[in-house]
Amino acid sequence: MRNKPLVSIVIPTYNSEKTLAKCLESIKNQTYKNIEVIVVDKFSKDRTVEIAKKFGAKVIVESLDMSAARNRGIKEAKGDYLLSIDSDMELTPKVIEECLEAINSNEKIGGVVIPERSVGNSFWVKVRDFERSFYVNTPIESARFFRMNLVRKVGGYDEDVIFFEDSTLPQKIKELGYNVEDRINSIILHHEENFSLWKWLKKKYYYGKTAYVYMKKYKKYANEKVSLFYRFGLFLKSERFYSKPLLAFGVIILKILEYFSAGLGFLVSKVKK
Repeated sequence: MRNKPLVSIVIPTYNSEKTLAKCLESIKNQTYKNIEVIVVDKFSKDRTVEIAKKFGAKVIVESLDMSAARNRGIKEAKGDYLLSIDSDMELTPKVIEECLEAINSNEKIGGVVIPERSVGNSFWVKVRDFERSFYVNTPIESARFFRMNLVRKVGGYDEDVIFFEDSTLPQKIKELGYNVEDRINSIILHHEENFSLWKWLKKKYYYGKTAYVYMKKYKKYANEKVSLFYRFGLFLKSERFYSKPLLAFGVIILKILEYFSAGLGFLVSKVKK
């Protein structure tokens, strides 16, 4: 291990006991072994911290929003590379191995995209998985694996932003002239078995409150990230979209509801200002 670079994995958590063990087990089962895991917990009321410690993760307990939690973990990290994931994600065995191969294939690669699949039996989870499939090789995907020296150079994630917060770090690294669109074949399984449409839309409303900040600070990227027309264009221009009419209808309804909820949050934040 001494000659192998260390990969730091940062995971924000809050009441994550239902999914965290599966997430940490998938890290344990990686083909690449020189890994440290840092869990930043927001005072969970369940067994989250207990589970994290059981798997040997370093645990930090602070009341922080997502971006700040990620940055807190980055501050403690000792690795040469960063992998930023959520507690309901499961890595397939070669994710880290392939990320290292990709990022070291060219010194100008600063970030690596890992494909994601939504996992769950509900209709809306199947809709989300179908939707994700149209974002492959588009600006809507965001890198999760980075060179740590670049992460520190740009100051990590933007803590002023909740709206598309996971995209702020790769966008800042891209501004330095690095490629953050390289991708691997291995996937992340995003476990959404307990997906609630109501909770999801409340989350979008909350995110929408910082939409103005995001669009102002990251205007160069926001047009494609935020644009309803761009996303609908990806769907409607693809013949594959029409091959599953029920899921296609679900995608249209879901996006309309999401944009309505986020737009409402955006308007409320503007009125308060």
